[in-house]
Amino acid sequence: MSNDLNFTKRAIEALPLPFAGQRATYQDTKVTGLELRVTSTGTMTFCVRRKVKGKAERITLGRYPAMTPEQARSRAAEVNGTIAAGRSPVTEKKREKLAAKTLGLTIEEYIGRRTLKPQTVFDIRRCAKEVYREWTDKPLTSLTPDMISKRHKTYGEAHSEARANLAMRYLRAILNHAIDNHLDEHGKPIIIDNAATRAMKKAWFRVDRRQTVIKPHELEAWTAAVMALPSEDHRDYFMFLLLTGLRRQEALDLTWHTVDLTGRTFTVLDPKNHQDHTLPLSDYLAAMLTRRKAAATSAYVFADTAGRRVSNFRYAQASIEKSAGVRFTPHDLRRTFATIAESLDIPAYALKRLLNHANGADVTAGYIVANVERLREPMQRVTDYVLKAGGLKPSADVIQIRAQA
Repeated sequence: MSNDLNFTKRAIEALPLPFAGQRATYQDTKVTGLELRVTSTGTMTFCVRRKVKGKAERITLGRYPAMTPEQARSRAAEVNGTIAAGRSPVTEKKREKLAAKTLGLTIEEYIGRRTLKPQTVFDIRRCAKEVYREWTDKPLTSLTPDMISKRHKTYGEAHSEARANLAMRYLRAILNHAIDNHLDEHGKPIIIDNAATRAMKKAWFRVDRRQTVIKPHELEAWTAAVMALPSEDHRDYFMFLLLTGLRRQEALDLTWHTVDLTGRTFTVLDPKNHQDHTLPLSDYLAAMLTRRKAAATSAYVFADTAGRRVSNFRYAQASIEKSAGVRFTPHDLRRTFATIAESLDIPAYALKRLLNHANGADVTAGYIVANVERLREPMQRVTDYVLKAGGLKPSADVIQIRAQA
């Protein structure tokens, strides 16, 4: 039985519905490839079914009655013209969809599909807001290498070269995500190249790695300023950073179920390198956490009496800097920990383990298992040095920290 039909409003509305679970397909007698698919629930959909380069493709046009038979024929003629020109309607439709996608939507899609740490998500959105806010409503495909290189240069010169570099690294990753996820019917990228990659080939600002540490002669004033803070939570937090070498967020995310006060250890879960990091507690840190645990009202180690994670470090940091005359960032405390440990001649492999640094191509390091107990003595030595230099323990000879190259 032929299912050819002259698509008119009267003819379509007179069609019988197929049995439950079945679907009927009708071919238009006037336009090649134009079909109407009818389901048992009464849904009617116009589409074009044609062979493109030997492969059958079905391109959905729209639903009746929102799309009229005349509109369906007009759209089907466009699709047939695309095929006649040797192009794939499926790919063209994907191109149209991609052309309508904005950078802002792509950023959120990237964040939603990737496993990213909260700080990374915060940084991506901050870069989008500060560096290329007016691009977020633009089509992704409208970004050009010239636009990107100019924005990188102007923002870096006016604000921060490091943040300009970071923003363009994120943009490059987001565009790579779009390239990987928008493919034609053959699985090839619709976007041929990454505009950010082209723009930044020789445009990166040279940003030297920070080398800031708290020097030995500054430790006493810095420690006194920390101990003078009105908040015990802030005092403990800054001392914990200095005596463990943890990153700022790693300490804030520390919870009591990862702290073993009996075994005097704590574990950082899913840190930057995604390898859980267990460290011993020195005597000072064990006493600190025992005291905090007794008064704890939250699952987080660094939380106030109301159970809220400690915040407002900016004001505490400013108070320390003003009182001690020492400028620093939380990450400077990690560098200070590493520098002190190295100057105490703690073995390089133990230092890497304390900092949870990847061994990279170091084959020998792959055979060395530095367990927690092997790290207890190095951790205690760093604590003893800091407390003595900071005036919290009876004085002793203070070695000079070798300047970093």
